[in-house]
Amino acid sequence: MRQLHLLTMKWLQVTDLYKEVYQHLARYVPKIYCLGPNLNPQSEDLLAQLLLQAPLEWYLCGEDPSTGLAKLEQNNQPSQLCGHVFRVGEPTYSCRECAADPTCVLCMQCFLGSVHKEHRYRMTTSGGGGFCDCGDTEAWKKGPYCQKHEPNISDSCQEDPLAHLSTDMIARCYNVFAIVLKYAVDMLTWDKEDELPPGLEPPDRGDTYYCMLFNDEVHTYEQVIYTLQKAVNCTQKEAVSFATTVDRDGRKSVRFGDFAFCEQAKSVIVRNTSRQSKPLRVQVMHSSVVAHQCFALKALHWLGHVIGYSDALRRILCQVGLERGPEGENSSLVDTLMLCDSKMWKGARNVYHQLFMSSLLMDLKYKKLFAIQFAKNYERLQSDYVKDDHDREFSVTDLSVQMFTVPSLARMLITEENLMTTIIRTFVDHLRHRDLQGRFQFERYTAQQAFKFRRVQSLIGDLKYVLISRPTEWSDQLREKFLEGLDTFLELFKCMQGMDPVVRQVGQHIEMEPEWEAAFTLQMKLTHIISMMQEWCATDERVLIEAYKKCLTALTHCHSGFTDGEQPITLSMCGHSVDTIRYCVSQEKVSIHLPVSRLLAGLHVLLSKMEVAYRFPEQLPLSELSPPMLIEHPLRCLVLCAQVHAGMWRRNGFSLVNQIYYYHNVKCRVEMFDKDLIMLQAGASMMDPNHFLMIVLSRFELYHIFSSADCRKSYNRENTNKDVVQQNNTLIEEMLHLIMMVVGERFEAGVGQVEGCDEIKREIIHQLCIRPMAHSELVKALPENENKETGMERVIDCVASFKKPGVTGRGLYELRPECAKQFNLYFHHYSRADQSKAEEAQRKLKRQNGEDMALPPPMLPPFSPLFASLVNILQCDVLLGMLGAVLQWAVEPSGGHWSESMLQRVLHLIGMGLLEEQQQLKNSSEDHDVSFNFTLKISRPGEAPSNTASVLALLENLQNAPHLEVHKDMIRWILKMVASIKTMRELTASTYTVTASGSHGQEEMVCDKDKAERKRKAEMARLRREKIMAQMSEMQRHFINENKELFKQSLEDPTSSDAALVCVGPRRSRPREKRQVVTCILCQEEQEIRADSKAMVLAAFVQRSTVMSKNRKRPPHDPEHYDPLFMHPDLSFGTTHRGLYFEAVQAKEQRRQQRLRVHTSYDVGNGEFLCPLCECLSNTVIPLRLLFPLSSCEQPGLGQWLKISGQQIKAMHSAHRKLHPVSEFLPASPYSSTIKEMLTTFGTATYKVGLKVHPNEQDPRVPIMCWGSCAYTIQSIERLLVDEEKPLFGSLPCRQDDCLSSLARFGSACWTAASQPSVQGHYIRLVAALIPDPQVETSPCILDIDMLHLLVSVVLSYGSVHSQDSSGLSVDAVQLHFFHLITVAHMVQMLLTSEEVTMEQESGGAEREEEEDICALYNTLRTHLGSSLPEVASGWHLWRCVKTGILPYLRGAALFFHHLNGVPTPPELHALCPGQWEVLCGYLSLPSNLLQLYHKSLSLSLVACHFPRESNSLIDLPDDYSALINQASSFTCPKSGGDKSRAPTLCLVCGSMLCSQSYCCQTELDGEDVGACTAHTFACGAGVGIFLRVRESQVLFLSGKTKGCFYAPPYLDDYGETDQGLRRGNPLHLCRQRYRKIQKLWRQHSVTEEIGHAQEANQTLVGIDWQHL
Repeated sequence: MRQLHLLTMKWLQVTDLYKEVYQHLARYVPKIYCLGPNLNPQSEDLLAQLLLQAPLEWYLCGEDPSTGLAKLEQNNQPSQLCGHVFRVGEPTYSCRECAADPTCVLCMQCFLGSVHKEHRYRMTTSGGGGFCDCGDTEAWKKGPYCQKHEPNISDSCQEDPLAHLSTDMIARCYNVFAIVLKYAVDMLTWDKEDELPPGLEPPDRGDTYYCMLFNDEVHTYEQVIYTLQKAVNCTQKEAVSFATTVDRDGRKSVRFGDFAFCEQAKSVIVRNTSRQSKPLRVQVMHSSVVAHQCFALKALHWLGHVIGYSDALRRILCQVGLERGPEGENSSLVDTLMLCDSKMWKGARNVYHQLFMSSLLMDLKYKKLFAIQFAKNYERLQSDYVKDDHDREFSVTDLSVQMFTVPSLARMLITEENLMTTIIRTFVDHLRHRDLQGRFQFERYTAQQAFKFRRVQSLIGDLKYVLISRPTEWSDQLREKFLEGLDTFLELFKCMQGMDPVVRQVGQHIEMEPEWEAAFTLQMKLTHIISMMQEWCATDERVLIEAYKKCLTALTHCHSGFTDGEQPITLSMCGHSVDTIRYCVSQEKVSIHLPVSRLLAGLHVLLSKMEVAYRFPEQLPLSELSPPMLIEHPLRCLVLCAQVHAGMWRRNGFSLVNQIYYYHNVKCRVEMFDKDLIMLQAGASMMDPNHFLMIVLSRFELYHIFSSADCRKSYNRENTNKDVVQQNNTLIEEMLHLIMMVVGERFEAGVGQVEGCDEIKREIIHQLCIRPMAHSELVKALPENENKETGMERVIDCVASFKKPGVTGRGLYELRPECAKQFNLYFHHYSRADQSKAEEAQRKLKRQNGEDMALPPPMLPPFSPLFASLVNILQCDVLLGMLGAVLQWAVEPSGGHWSESMLQRVLHLIGMGLLEEQQQLKNSSEDHDVSFNFTLKISRPGEAPSNTASVLALLENLQNAPHLEVHKDMIRWILKMVASIKTMRELTASTYTVTASGSHGQEEMVCDKDKAERKRKAEMARLRREKIMAQMSEMQRHFINENKELFKQSLEDPTSSDAALVCVGPRRSRPREKRQVVTCILCQEEQEIRADSKAMVLAAFVQRSTVMSKNRKRPPHDPEHYDPLFMHPDLSFGTTHRGLYFEAVQAKEQRRQQRLRVHTSYDVGNGEFLCPLCECLSNTVIPLRLLFPLSSCEQPGLGQWLKISGQQIKAMHSAHRKLHPVSEFLPASPYSSTIKEMLTTFGTATYKVGLKVHPNEQDPRVPIMCWGSCAYTIQSIERLLVDEEKPLFGSLPCRQDDCLSSLARFGSACWTAASQPSVQGHYIRLVAALIPDPQVETSPCILDIDMLHLLVSVVLSYGSVHSQDSSGLSVDAVQLHFFHLITVAHMVQMLLTSEEVTMEQESGGAEREEEEDICALYNTLRTHLGSSLPEVASGWHLWRCVKTGILPYLRGAALFFHHLNGVPTPPELHALCPGQWEVLCGYLSLPSNLLQLYHKSLSLSLVACHFPRESNSLIDLPDDYSALINQASSFTCPKSGGDKSRAPTLCLVCGSMLCSQSYCCQTELDGEDVGACTAHTFACGAGVGIFLRVRESQVLFLSGKTKGCFYAPPYLDDYGETDQGLRRGNPLHLCRQRYRKIQKLWRQHSVTEEIGHAQEANQTLVGIDWQHL
């Protein structure tokens, strides 16, 4: 302390502090850091704090820093900016209503304390690095502060933070910061490996070097690990650790020693990694250089820490950093760091970026100055970034988002630094590949250029940030700079206009698929920029007018370069003629990329929308426009699409198909297809409609068909090829569709008189007309704006209603019925598939509602004045000529030269014309005559020479054509419309009413026809229904006759005898089973089950389980020596089953495996196979066998039985001593050889899986494992029934029922396959646990035995004794006595472990007798055990404890004896009703007062396991998913020193958080490396695990090492959908039903089966390396 004080005093007095500090650092830094091969961060940090940081802090404060810094903190006015820097994976929240843009986010604390948690918000996980925007008023439209950062009214926050500090304190700070920052910058940007900057040379220089390996993004983990093992002779584990650190920190020393030693390692690494790509970067660095670099990072951390105490210190540091150096421009320390960014390693970049964020970006004054420096250096920074290979998040260019998204800063940078132009120009400069016309050419891109192109795209992101908030008021300077930026933008567009042109392949298929993706990537990235440019233009009239002129000039310039020597031609038709050029899309070059035309189309609509076109027509060059030029290229593009549909471009391969797909796709269509359509509308609105249509016909290459004088005759196609006819038909359909779109698409504000939301409503209506859709599907089908919003939530409720989901599936929106009338079959965004689905759905709906089947066009809004003339297309001569031609062809359907869909489109167009006329008539005022007279035009016949029939006459002809049944309704609708319009016209002409009534008559006639038609259809439907019903009842009769036996049986009531059913003991009821015949599922043969016949088996799956265990931390037992005879009451693990039957088939699976050579969902090596019928995973088979007949022998009492059994045991003891049991004592096995074989098969499988050992048929533990698995299966099924509140019998599926009976009966027969003495030995030991036997040494304490397991084992092992028994004891009596004994033992267990619980006692003396008896028993136990049992006052409480505790055991026993003995079950146990206790006791032949069983006492010792056992359940999950994300973001990997885990995964069984899917946490299990989750499954769930992957929001099921699948998570958003991968970001909440479903799968032991099904259904799951998760 004293030395520090002296040093500080010395520093305060020196003149050249810089030199002093450098000397101090030169002396101490190499002594603290980098002294050996393994760095020791703890001691280094401690020494650095003492010797290096402490003196600086003393100097800074002028006193003891602990008091000095505390004072600073006290005087500090905390900033209103939160500034919390996000960790990787931390949840961030953005308000969709109030955020200025999607990059404005809040941390969890601020969000919970803000108003936004009640709004619609988006939740995502951070990639790390950004910070919380709470307190930034520009980031939020409202609610910028949370409760914590709310500014005090008293704060005069504008005052200078330095006002609180004394001047010498400011000077001291300034000195220290200047020296430390300069030192850190010098060291981090230092590029010499062997010497230090002047002033830092160490007094004594050693000869120690480091071989330093640097990170790059080119080489893979595997390459680096392999190379390191070769170069520095390390183990795989060490190499993995090196590679992980290099990847995380950007560099790591891999060798320490003298220069030659390190140089040798370097040369090996370089040699090994330079084969495919550039080699790994390696440097041999002197240890003192490395030491100073380590301390430089520490110093930056320290600066960041110190300025946290006070805003004043932060401001001084900003001042120091941005102060210009002696070299002038761009020489400040901050500039130096930025410009050397790409030379630094990852760790260094991260540290200084963090410092910039906590200093420069948190101080508003300096943020602005920093932004200016950033913009000045922008071009250089971006060029460095493009050449560098590190990800964007590790580059200083990533800070652009922090400045460019602040609206005031962005405007200032545009006006002062011309930022917009800079960004676009930098972007264009990097894309150097052009063709001769100067257009981009991505054709022959090398890998290097493709890599560069990917990196350059980040510039577009920056441009998007700059434009994201639109200006509300414009200054002249902003106008000037924006338009300058627009000029550069148009330069970029000129390079894109016409790029990637295609030419139709004729004859031969294209050889190489051309590159098309780069151009579309560029288009997609620019889509939002183009829309935002238009939105900026829309906010200012002067800017809009200027932009329009510039864009038009650019387009004219493009066209002048496009004149591919086209000759002019004249087209004439229907008395009109037009001059155009000869151009065939199917022969010349054509391009899909026309951004200049499309931008002009967007601006043209804005002229109309903002009414600029009407207010300042003189400023606009509208008169100079050449409409044919405007429509030329967009029309070519649409014709190209039509020809691709018609199959004319098949030989151009998939690249063209993909381009057409994206052209219409929701991601691109707003700035591609939609704008082309608008451009056609703009051009057509300024042309004569006849001229427009002739040009369209010419481009579609259909002019020759419609222009010939006799086109109405089937134009001569006899000699034409069938393909050409087909193509022309499709082209005519596409052309008619295009005309419909030009006239009918009016939902863009500016084209039609609509609001912005009308367009979205219409999109949603048409999506829902296809089928009800989930929220996410709708969002995908709607275009997003730059803020990732579709605007859907504003309007969805008025067009659709929401239907909540059940336990599976998702919530769906259904269209409101009143919106169906807005359906347009030819909606322009439908794909062909969508259109046919929608048509089918709508017709079906009409059929259900009993309406006619016509799908007429919907009512349309009126056009805006600028586009008003478009309606005339409908009544122009050329169109009417075309309509007439198609109808004429349909009347004479001889040639195949027309199609139904062509006719359907014609009818639709006629309908559109009629609706338009009807609308205009309705809206017209008195004095104003309606010029649109469609009805007149369609009823006028052709001119004199040809005298063709009018359109209307043709329609009336078609009405009765038999081949047009489908279109009848539509034609009828049209004729009705014509009639009603005539009526309207006549009314408006106020002619006399008689004519009107005439037309009414005509209408009524049509109505009557309608009614008659409908009646006929209804009658036919009725007859058809009756016929079907008759057929069904005939089939039923047939079935009953064939199966008379069955129906008789079901009518006889089996329980008609009055005797109560009993399943165990001498009074046991007779089993109902007669002969049992089963069908083999493989060969479909029937076979009766007899002991001597062939074995029939059930497929079953045996697995280990810990589902019932409460203590998962118990150490695993040694499989070779473990004795499983007695199961501990904790049921630490068991084995379970389920099944289906077939004849015993020998395993042919081995062969199949070799044949398939693919991963399958089952593991043949482990004996697994799929059940041939239901494809359930199985690994063994259980033989089916019959019951043994009832024996009626003597039935001794308990005492007598105990005596007999004692004698039996003695006899067995002596027999076993004689080593050679006499052979005649061994009974003959009653089973056929195949049954015997199957008994062995099943026994061995259970033994192998249960103990995890190799199969061994002779092992005496085989039968024990089988009995245990029977007991465990019964217990888990009983628990399941309780948890699901189902009755004990009758609710199990038949598979489980069969499985249980086979299991129980197999258990009683398995002694025949094992060696008899060993089974008898087990029996002796089991009985000794109940009745002490001097000859058995190690009997467990009664509290260490699970009684149901004991019961099952004793009863099933008794068979081996009974077979040699000549005493005439009946098996039933023995079963009953054992059952009674064990029941008493279980009661004793419960009394010994009962705790004092205070329960409300119910009055009523119904159970007085039981209470007295139980007290008596308890007191007897107390006398035997002394005072270790507490005294209990109330017998009522004891009886309650015993009754609830023993119920699971009794239910289990009932299941066991029912299946073992086949006795039918009492109906009361098939339902959940009161009085179950008595019925259960009766069925088990127990007195309902169990204490009547109690006769004798037993000796005991104590450990506790409480009864009844609680069912285990999965852990409780929080309701809000973000709580989990937060928990996971603070979870660090347990192995790699506090590093954040990349894939934190939660075990849903025990709640542990694991670091999954990473090298760091791999462990070894049975000799192979497995990931953390797989290892955990073996510790926690006996090889089965259920996990929640928190970052991905998906549930992971694992089974064993090789199998797994993903399962839907139990978290849903408000729309009832899961969000796997958290892509949509809607808030998620726990759905309890779905979580219960997962829990049920776990309790039913169905996880493995679920995985099997998932892998069968989805082959990609099989290829995943599950063991690495």
